[in-house]
Amino acid sequence: MIRTTYIFLWVVLSTLILGFLAIIISFFSRTGNSVHRVARVWGRGILLVSGVRVSVKGLSQVNPARSYIYMSNHQSNFDIPVLLAHLPVQFRWLAKAELFKIPIFSRAMRGAGYVRIDRFNRESAIESIKEAAAKMKGGISVMIFPEGTRSHDGSIRPFKKGGFVMAVDTGVPIAPIILRGTRPIMGKSSWRINAGEVTLQIEEPIDTTGYTRETKDDLMETVRSVICRGFELG
Repeated sequence: MIRTTYIFLWVVLSTLILGFLAIIISFFSRTGNSVHRVARVWGRGILLVSGVRVSVKGLSQVNPARSYIYMSNHQSNFDIPVLLAHLPVQFRWLAKAELFKIPIFSRAMRGAGYVRIDRFNRESAIESIKEAAAKMKGGISVMIFPEGTRSHDGSIRPFKKGGFVMAVDTGVPIAPIILRGTRPIMGKSSWRINAGEVTLQIEEPIDTTGYTRETKDDLMETVRSVICRGFELG
């Protein structure tokens, strides 16, 4: 636990320092891109101190110059720094409202242009999806955990529909991401942080232009099957 305590102290300290830096930069950055770069440094620092090594597969599947809705499985708190540090594209989180209650961290997230979504307030969630859709029209990608929260047992949880409504409304392709190895580092019910190796695998983007709100469930099942199959094969 001494090692874990040291890592937690590092996370708090780096969040304070880089969070303040991100807040300052946000006053001068219209796009939020520079703030997102600070977040990448934050993620890399956490992984380095924690002894987490990441290998990335399938990066050639996506074009950094275009918008995607990235959808990843969610196994651990470490999913966030892994994605920030090792997905080398500009994206904005569609993040649960609870994260926006963390002092400094929340202000930095707003400065980066991340979108708050309240999973328990349907009207607020719809407005958040509209906000994310507007960002994509401006050329920015969005990152979503379609399960909504971390898995308790390592299995892929049912997906929520909001991201798929956004996908069919905008016609932006969905790029499935499979994370393997983050749960042993820090599971949902654990406070212990272990070193480990993680794989970030990007699958071929899925065209959404042939789907409508009426057929969004078919799109959801297609994306979920890709993520589940890739996760199980890994």
